[in-house]
Amino acid sequence: MTSTDCTRCGTELPPDALVCAACGSLIHADTLKQIAAEADVATRAGDLVSARDHWTTALRLLPADSRQHAVIRDRLSARGGGTALFRRVMRVTGRTESDVDTRAQPVYGRWTAARVPIATTILAVLGQIELHLTARAASRVDAEAALDAAVKELKEVLGSAVYSVDGRNLEVVVGDLLREKQFTVAVAESCTGGLLTSRLTDVPGSSAYVERGFVCYSNRSKVELVGVPDAVLTEHGAVSDEVAQAMAEGARARAGTNVGIGITGIAGPDGGTPAKPVGTVSIAIVVDGETRVRTFQFVGGREQVKFQASQAALNMLRLILENNDQRRAR
Repeated sequence: MTSTDCTRCGTELPPDALVCAACGSLIHADTLKQIAAEADVATRAGDLVSARDHWTTALRLLPADSRQHAVIRDRLSARGGGTALFRRVMRVTGRTESDVDTRAQPVYGRWTAARVPIATTILAVLGQIELHLTARAASRVDAEAALDAAVKELKEVLGSAVYSVDGRNLEVVVGDLLREKQFTVAVAESCTGGLLTSRLTDVPGSSAYVERGFVCYSNRSKVELVGVPDAVLTEHGAVSDEVAQAMAEGARARAGTNVGIGITGIAGPDGGTPAKPVGTVSIAIVVDGETRVRTFQFVGGREQVKFQASQAALNMLRLILENNDQRRAR
C-alpha cells in the first residue's frame, strides 16, 4: 500500500484528496484541524465564525468538489457532536460603531453561555454597522429560535437604527417600502451627482417606484430643472437646508410623485469654507404631507462623502415611511 492509498479501504487516492471517495474516511485529519484553527484569519472579512472551535468552517477553504464537500460536512458534523453553525446579519445605520457596541455588548455578552451559544462580531462598513450573529446548535429549529430571540433583544436596544435583519441592503429596504405603499419618487442631486438615483435603480423592479432623477450640479441647473428660487440661493447659499428643501419640493412637483428628495453639499477635496467645510451636506425629504431637512457633516474623501450622503438620504426616507406605518397602526 502506497502513501496515497486509503488506510481504511485501500482505495488509491489523488495526492490532494482530503476524503476517500469510496468509504468517506478523512485523510490528513491533522491538516483539517490546522485549517480550522486558522480559518478565522483566512476567511474573508465578514465570515469570521469562531472557526477554531468548528471544523465546518474549513469547508470554505477546501477544493470545490461537491461530493467531497458533502462527505466532509457529514463527517465533521459527527465529530463536532452533531452541531452546526447558523448565521444572521443585522444592519444598522445612523449610529457609530462605538455607540452600537456600547448598547449591544450588555446584550450579546450573555449569549456565549446560553443553551444555544451565539457569537457576535461587529463590523464597521462605510455608512453602516453590521452585526454578524452565529449560533451553534444541533438543529436548525433550535438555532433559528435562538437567533430570532437575539435579534429581538438587539432591536430593543438599537431601535430604529436597525434597518435590516435578513441581509437586505438599504436601497432594497426602501424600495420594498415604496412598492408596498405604491409611492413614486423623484430625486434632485447636486454633490452626489446621480449616485442616489443609481442606487435606487440598482434594485430589480425599481421602475415601479422610481420616476426620474435630476442632476442639478450648478446653481443655474437648480433653478432651471427644479425651480429653486434665485432669492433662496442668494440668501442661503447652494449648500443649505433651504435649497435642499426647494430641490426636493421642485423635483416632486415637476415629476408628480409622492416623494421628493433633494441633496446638496460639498464633496471635496476643495470648495469648503470655515462655515461650511468639506463634507457638509444638506438633505431634504418631502413625502405627502411631511417634510424633513437635515444638514450632515461627513468625513472622508470625495467618494466616501458622496456614498454617506446617499446612505443618509435613503435612511431618512426609510424612517419617514416606517413611522407613517406605525402611526397608522395606532
